[in-house]
Amino acid sequence: MTNNFLFEPDLAAKKIHVVREFNAPVEKVWRAFTEPDLLVKWIAPKPWTAEFKTWDFTVGGIWLYAMVGTEGQKHWVYAEFTAIETGSAFSTTGMFCDGEGNPVPDAPKSYRDTKFSSIDGNRTKVDTVITFEDESTIKWFVEGGFKEGTVATFTVLDELLASE
Repeated sequence: MTNNFLFEPDLAAKKIHVVREFNAPVEKVWRAFTEPDLLVKWIAPKPWTAEFKTWDFTVGGIWLYAMVGTEGQKHWVYAEFTAIETGSAFSTTGMFCDGEGNPVPDAPKSYRDTKFSSIDGNRTKVDTVITFEDESTIKWFVEGGFKEGTVATFTVLDELLASE
């Protein structure tokens, strides 16, 4: 079964719209996005891995994690959960930071809204809109391989969902 994928940047609106379907029920996909022991297995594009330092999945809670490269380099990300509708949606404000969660000076923020819905065949559609503060940041994401990284992580998530 095909897992329809949409990656639609809108530079003028400073948004990227990402939609992906998964061959698993919404409850299972929700868990893969919100339970750290599952999320850590797929959130970094191979051969990178993820390292979680903080995970507090509550409104106002923080997720502090690093993408770890093959030579040990770490790119830290700070996300604050701004809204949670259990089983169906969550939103975050994110930025790059150091390993202690201190924002990188002048680091731009992004805002992510992710929604989960059941579709035919006991499948799930995940619909995400990422909004950026400035045009240079969205260009950096679009030109820097974010689409390819998203495809790679969702491929790993497909494997995880099939094995769970």
